[in-house]
This record gives sequence, structure tokens and C-alpha cells, in this order.
Amino acid sequence: MNLKRLSVGILITLIAGATLAFIKPDDELVTKIIAQLDKWRTDHPQEKVYLHFDKPYYAIGEDIWFKAYVTIGSEHKLSAYSETLNVDLIDDNDSVKRSLKLPLTAGLAAGDFALADSMTEGNYRIRAYTNWMRNEGEAYFFNKTITVVNGISNKVFTKTAYSYSTLNGKPKVTAVITYTDLNGVAYVNKPVSYEVEINGKSISRGKGITDDKGNLTAGFTTNQAVAITSGHINTEVKLDEKHTVAKAVPIKTLSNKVDVQFFPESGSLINGVFEKVAFKAVGADGVGVDIKGFIADDQNNQVAPLGDSHFGMGTITFEPESGKTYKAHITYADGSEGVFDLPKAVDNGYVLSVNSMRDDKVFVSIIPGKNTGNGTASLSGLTLIAQSGGELCYAGKSKDGATSFSAAIPKNKFPSGIIQFTLFSATGEPLNERLIFVQNSDQLKLAVSSEKQNYKPREKVTINLNAKNSENKPVVGSFSASVIDESKVTTDEANESSIFSTLLLTSDLKGYIEKPNYYFTNVSNETKDNLDALMLTQGYHRFEWKQLLADKFTPIVFKPEKSLEVTGHLKTFGGKPVPNGKVTLFSTSGGTFIMDTVADAEGKFTFKDLVFRDSIKFVIQARTAKDRKNLDITLDNVTPQPVGPNKNAPDIQVNINDGASAYLLNSKKLYDEQVKYGIGNHTIVLKEVVIREKRENPFKNSANLNGPGNADQTLTSKDLMYGGGQLSQILQGRLTGVIFRGGIPYSTRSPGNPMQIILDGTYVGSDFLDNLNVNDIATIESLRSIGNTAIYGSRGAGGLLVITTKRGGESVYNRYAPGIVTYAPKGYYKAREFYSPKYDDPKTNAQMQDLRSTIYWAPGLLTDKDGNTSMNFFNADAKGTYRVIIEGIDVDGNLGRQVYRYKVE
Repeated sequence: MNLKRLSVGILITLIAGATLAFIKPDDELVTKIIAQLDKWRTDHPQEKVYLHFDKPYYAIGEDIWFKAYVTIGSEHKLSAYSETLNVDLIDDNDSVKRSLKLPLTAGLAAGDFALADSMTEGNYRIRAYTNWMRNEGEAYFFNKTITVVNGISNKVFTKTAYSYSTLNGKPKVTAVITYTDLNGVAYVNKPVSYEVEINGKSISRGKGITDDKGNLTAGFTTNQAVAITSGHINTEVKLDEKHTVAKAVPIKTLSNKVDVQFFPESGSLINGVFEKVAFKAVGADGVGVDIKGFIADDQNNQVAPLGDSHFGMGTITFEPESGKTYKAHITYADGSEGVFDLPKAVDNGYVLSVNSMRDDKVFVSIIPGKNTGNGTASLSGLTLIAQSGGELCYAGKSKDGATSFSAAIPKNKFPSGIIQFTLFSATGEPLNERLIFVQNSDQLKLAVSSEKQNYKPREKVTINLNAKNSENKPVVGSFSASVIDESKVTTDEANESSIFSTLLLTSDLKGYIEKPNYYFTNVSNETKDNLDALMLTQGYHRFEWKQLLADKFTPIVFKPEKSLEVTGHLKTFGGKPVPNGKVTLFSTSGGTFIMDTVADAEGKFTFKDLVFRDSIKFVIQARTAKDRKNLDITLDNVTPQPVGPNKNAPDIQVNINDGASAYLLNSKKLYDEQVKYGIGNHTIVLKEVVIREKRENPFKNSANLNGPGNADQTLTSKDLMYGGGQLSQILQGRLTGVIFRGGIPYSTRSPGNPMQIILDGTYVGSDFLDNLNVNDIATIESLRSIGNTAIYGSRGAGGLLVITTKRGGESVYNRYAPGIVTYAPKGYYKAREFYSPKYDDPKTNAQMQDLRSTIYWAPGLLTDKDGNTSMNFFNADAKGTYRVIIEGIDVDGNLGRQVYRYKVE
């Protein structure tokens, strides 16, 4: 993974040996590009996060175990830039169910989530990010969708098949829902009532009786213009007079429409030039759809067949002719057909062709259109740049009068990962872009072994690991290992996330990537070809060249967290700084804790290098230099990260129990065994009572001093789903008695005074509304009457809007009196230790059945100077194949992953 920074001298040597028509990069543009890339990389170092989990899916009552790797830069070395990692467990309603703050040691941390018995089954996602990564946005956070099933208390299991049609010009969705018990026995002749909910709105209701196979058919129509962001069919099935069970079935899409797009290799089709074009067919559910077909011109002459597609992506090559247009004639798997326009070909421009299929070299060629350069097909004045993560890998400038260019660049000049090639005009205008993916043989060589291949149940196993780099030299590195029982947990290597697919691929792309580990499993010419098709359909968005060269960088709002700290400002109630104020921070949780500091000349104060666990509450008290308490304390960075749309939403499973029958049955047996022996952290499930999930109060995190939800009018995120534009425009007409002038809200009761806005407990300016993203908002409470504004005193004179974000309330603070606030920040979570029974210890309960699905979890493996380490554990009772997954990284940023299996007989 090592890439040494290329100096201009090295570049000159490289280019002289690699190009035919290019010369050394010694002009002003190349020098500027190098300088700006250096500046971007220095001022905006890119951190990435990867979480290694013990297994791919979970059951209620289990634990999610993970190891975090945080890297920085294109070399993927472990980061020391941030020393704190945030990890969230989020449900399919975009509600954060659990949030952890983990201390990072040299870019590493271990953590876990306990899945309480009270949780509901369904699709969840886990996201992880540092505070520094928030500057680049949630699109670059680690994000993984997982399923959580319930074999403990579930009496009813569903399987749903959707079909799509039209009725009176409107899309119609038909769902056939099958109801069974844990053993697959159908619930026959059972009354079912259902409600269809799309984007938080109820659009249809119905009822019926299950047939002799346990099936119920539910149909509904929708508005043609509706774009689904969330949807469920909420059903209630009556098993008998005493038992009614509520089940929610996800709705991923409202149609079977397929969108097909075409991506010329250089961005445009150029007449008279033989060119590669990628295509991408995506269903309405976001998943790739394999298609067949051909390209035809405007005379219906077939020009080229569509190549084979994988995950809906493939390539074609043909030469467009001037004056002609082209269409793609598509045939879908069900035999239906569609016709799509290709981009219109132009005469002016360049084809930037890059071939990275060979193991040793990357071949580049640039071909001009016939009318490029005032009628002469010239490459004069062009500059070609290749970069990865801000590191310059290749640069060159064309010779005057050159009419063609080709180069063979050694692959070892590039790091493994995404490489961006960009062609610039003589004036520095980016003309063409092409992404490629380089898979060098620089991964760690992990040799995993055991004393034998066949073991007995409960027998002790020792797994040895030896780690070497690509030069066969032993390495010191950090690794994590999980051992699972494949007779209970079925796995699909291509559908897993890995340290390779995350750090090298998905972490640099904004959009959804289907089964990313497919490209790193059994690598072949076919997987490389499919990966290249993926690159052709993606764009690089870490930065935009125009902004970079214009010295316009993304502003830095969030600083790297080096430790836990509490910072803020002292102000008068008129908003002026209070210099040299005395500030005291104290807590009585777990004993008395107290610290003092003095604010600076701008009223800023800081309590640094704090170490505290979760669930602590601080009281902050301040006085002026003259010991007066009539001041306002404003804390910094108390607004938590909002929850945005799930970029991996296509991974949501409608039928979460598919293929998990053995896992569900084992989960139930394990729970019963633990209850029998009184171990495990379980709640008691009443067998005679079916408890429906209570709807969560959307206002529970509100900072409304009248009490959450006590307002003249309330809006939730569901009320804000429809409508575009800025937040003030969306609220116009939705808030009774509120008018907006220049984005500022005014109550009709006091039209001369703007309304005070309170965001997650923080008083912000009345012109702050349009800085908010509507997708981040959970609730809005309008306070206009004297009964609701009186508690706020003079600040409530013009009325108030209390806004709570989708993560608001967990770390907010409350003002109880002038000069005094309380604050409950998120503290460090102490990871638990994985329990593994030791059957050579006589104290171990040997009577209890050992039904573990995760046999062992070791997040802290370290290799010595000879590259060696080992771990030992005892097998469970189940016979079958046990799978060992080891992943990790060495001190130079080289990545490694190895899967090993042994038998238990």
C-alpha cells in the first residue's frame, strides 16, 4: 500500500520513459496542480473508517462485536489525527437506538452493541465516523446495513413477494404476505388487518383472511409522482381470541421500473472515434438489473450488441458517425423491452482511453475528434494528471503539434485503490475524467494454520497467524479475528464488507455499491472487467478541480477530537462577550468532581483532557469578573450529527428471515438455555401476551421548556416530507400564524419582532432557518400564545420555534437559571470482553448446552517482530464447518484479510 510522494524530478524520469508524445511537466499549470494537491492533502487529510464485525447478521438477545480501523491518507496508515470515534446503531426509521464514543489508540478501537430483548426485528445500520470526517459529510462515513432477526419471542414470521402493474394510470403494488410460525407451519384462515404507510403517511387500509397456504394479498395504488423514502405495510394477524400479533413489512419500491444510463469513457461520445461506453441498469429499488440488447442508429441499423452485464453494469464499444443518433434497445429478464437514447455524439473533444487490465502496466491513449483544435486534430497544450487521495502519481504535457498520444505506465507507480486521470486544456480547464481501480499485489500475506483440520466439540483449538508483506518480510501489525459456526450462520463472501472493499473502494465513492467485496473475492479477469465497468459509471467527488485550482476549499467546521472537552462562550443576554469570567465545571456522578477556569478576552472557555464514561451529567456555573451571575453560557458543538438518508438503502431486506431458519431455531434454544441457568442479560417474555411495539414519541428529545410537544402547533419530519426549497419556503403555509420575510419567521401576534429559534436547546439567530437541511429535522414546535412563551421571558416576546434534529437531545444542555447550565455529553464507552467458556477449567458449567454461533472474537491480536501471533479457544457443541476470518493492517498501511476453515466432527 506504500506510495512515496513523487517529486517533479521523479515525474520527469517517469514520463520520459512512459510517453511517446508527452514531455516533462515543467510548466506553470502542472506546478500549480502539484502545489494545490499538496495544500489540499495537508489541510484536509482524509480519514477513513472500517469496522470488522464478528458475523454478517444478528439475533435479538445477542451482541454485535466489532474492531475499528481508522486510517489517513492514500497510504492507509493508521491515523493519529483523531483520537475519538463515534459509532451509531440506527433503525430503519432513521432513529439512533444506541450511540458509542470510543477512544482511539493509534487509530484502533474495539466496541460492541448489546441487542436487548426489547428491540424489534428488522433492518438496522451501523455508521462510524470521526469528528474530523464530518467536514466531508455523511456520504464518506462508514455505513453498513445489517439485519436483526428475532427467534426468542416471535410467534409469526412473514415472507413477502411484490408485483407491480398500473391501474387507471397509477402505479399499483400487490403484496402477497405469507404468515408462518418458526417451523414454517402456515397460519391458515387467520383474520388480518393492514395499513400501508408511505413516507410517514397512511395511504391505504384493508383486511382479509389468510388462505390455506397462510397467504394474504394486499394491494394499493399510489400517486405517480411519489418518490419513496420509507414505507411499510403494518399488519395485525389475529391468531386466536387472546393473541394478536403486529408485523411490519418493508416497502422498498413502488414500481419495477428500470433506469438505464450510458457513460462514455471520456464523458462524451466523439464522432469518428472508436470508444468504450459503459451502461448501468438499476431497478427502482436501487439494485442492479442484468439486461441484454443492442445499439441501433436512427436508421434502425444494429451497430453493436450490449456486452454481458454484472449487477446491471457492462460495456460496449462502437464508433459513432457524424449526423447520426443512437438508441439502446433493451430486453429485460421477464421478456419486456425498452428503448433509451444514448448521449448525442459531438465532433469536438477528446477520447481519454485507459486500460488497466494487465497486471504490470496501465495503458493510456488520447485521441482528438476530427474538428478539435480549429479543424486540425491536435493535442497541443494538453496536460494529463493522475492522482490518488491527493497524491500525484503521473503528470505530463503534450508536445506542440502532436496528433496522438499513448503511454504504458508501470502499475507500481500507483497505490492500490481508485486512481483519477484528468485531462486539462492549455488554460487549466478539466476536459475529461476517467477513474480506474488498481489492484496491486501489495496486500499482506496472512498464513493461518491450526494443529489439525478436524476437531471434536468442546476441544481446545489454537489458531496461528504469520503475517508478511509483499516482499515476504515479517511485519508488525494489528489484527482482529472472528470464529463462527457455519452450520448456524450462512455466509456469502461477495456480499460481505471487508477491509479491502471499504478502505480501497466504497470509502472514496458517494453512491451505493452493490456487493463491493465481490471485486476482491477470487480476483480474475472477469472481476477486474466488472470493476472497470463500475469505475466508468462513478465520479470522483472528494474535491472538484475547478474549486481546488481556484483555492476554494471546503471550510473546516469540525476539528479532530484529541480528547473529551467542554468548550463554550460567556455572553451577556444582549450577545456581547463577557471577558475573564470565572467558570466552574462539576459533577457528583460517582463522587464529586470539580474544575475551574477563566474565560479569555472573547469570553471563550475550555475544559480540556477530560476522561469520563457515558451517562455523566455536568453542571457548569459562571460569574463575571465582578462576580455577577447575570450572563448567558453557550456551549460549543453540542448539536450531534444528524441522521441522513441511508446510502446503502438497497441492502435493506424485505424478508429478513430468508435462509435463517437454522439461525432462528438456534437463537431460541440458546435463549431458553440461558434462562434455564439464569445467565445472560434477558428480560422475561410473557408467553400469553403479545406486546405491540409502542410508537416512539417524536418529541422526546425536545428542549421545549413547557414540556416536549406542549406547543401551539407541532410538526414532525413526516410533515416536512413533501415540498422542496429552503426550510423557510417549506414551512410557509404549514405553520399557522407564522409569516416569513427574507427567510426570517414572524408571528402574526407580534409582526415587528422576529421569532426566536431554539435548535436542540441552543439559541440561534432568527435568520438561521435556511442553514438547516430539512432531512435533519425531527420536530418543530411553534410557540406563539402567551401561555407558551411566558416561560421564556423577554426572549419569547416575538414567539419561538423550537427545532429538534433527528439526533437532538442526547447531548443537549438545559438552562435552569442565569449563569447555570447542565450538560450531559457523550462519554467514552468501555468495550466489554467477549466471553468464551474454558472447558479445561472445572468451574465451567459443563451441563449447559454450548449453542454459540460466534465461537470466538479477538479484536486485539498483535504480531511480533517475526510476524507471529496466536489465539486459542474451545469449540461449541455443534458439529460442522467453523470459519475463521482474520483482518488487519501493518505499520506501513498494508492491508490483509484471510479466511480459514476447519471441521468439528
